[in-house]
Amino acid sequence: MNQSSGSPLGLTNNRGASYRLETVAQGASRGPRFETVPISALIPGDSPRSEGQDQGHIARLAEIEEPLPPILVERRSMRVIDGIHRLFAMLLKGRETIEVEFFDGSTEDAFLRGVTANVTHGLPLSHADRKAAAARIVASHPHMSDRAIARASGLGAKTVATIRHSTDDGLASVTVRVGSDGKVRPLNSAEGRLRAAEVLAERPEASLREVARIAGISPATVSDVRKRITMGELPVTVRTGTADPDLGVRNNRTPKRIEQVDPAPVLKKLLRDPSLRHNEEGRNLLRLLQQNAIAMSAELTVVVPPHCRELVVKLARQYAETWNEFARELEGI
Repeated sequence: MNQSSGSPLGLTNNRGASYRLETVAQGASRGPRFETVPISALIPGDSPRSEGQDQGHIARLAEIEEPLPPILVERRSMRVIDGIHRLFAMLLKGRETIEVEFFDGSTEDAFLRGVTANVTHGLPLSHADRKAAAARIVASHPHMSDRAIARASGLGAKTVATIRHSTDDGLASVTVRVGSDGKVRPLNSAEGRLRAAEVLAERPEASLREVARIAGISPATVSDVRKRITMGELPVTVRTGTADPDLGVRNNRTPKRIEQVDPAPVLKKLLRDPSLRHNEEGRNLLRLLQQNAIAMSAELTVVVPPHCRELVVKLARQYAETWNEFARELEGI
């Protein structure tokens, strides 16, 4: 493609320059969701793809007769956030304009939006590109939870946690995380509980939601803190030995009894629920729950040889903590 001066896409840039000036002047003015803009006004953005454009994919897109979905463009800079393959396909077809959806936000948010879009549709990102994108998002959005970044980058939450631990420098001051549901949760639940106790002492008439918002914890946790204070207990559970404080260890060091349920009828009910059966993540959850129910029904301890016990113990405790964290997260929603 012939690269003309001032045009990153190789087209005469007079019309594009004037369009960019008009667009920037308008800022975030309200208008139609999609706009038709001259291709010469656009600039290739910061792509998460390390290997650049896939020419074969561009050629396949150029052969499609139906209109392609609008591309995503950062309004302030006119950089393409998502849809660079569609853009070059339109150039290959000799088009001078393209349908655009504008994005208003920071460069960091634009990159996050671009990664999310690439993961959910179009040509998939490689595993290496998704990990590199996750590392960048961890650095630019440290308050996002591992699960939220995992969903945005198409990775597992544990992979994101590993990336965070390996790249964590100067982020120790972050005390809360924003989950994929948009809710803010403290990294240290004890701090949130202590803050809630302070607010309840200062403003006993405050609602659970108001205290939860100030303390950065869920209303259910605030309710538990209030009950503990009423009963003369500490707002924070006390850690004794290796016991998990979130299982409810009280001041008298008596563990809170976990309600036991028969897995068979519970699983039968969950397996009939269409909201779980009709999406891939829901089916994965059901499979995990079934596997756990089957595994725990057998006397598995007798099959573990002595030389493997330490490794199995470590894995069992790690998996138990993962499920426990999952349960706490559900309770906090």
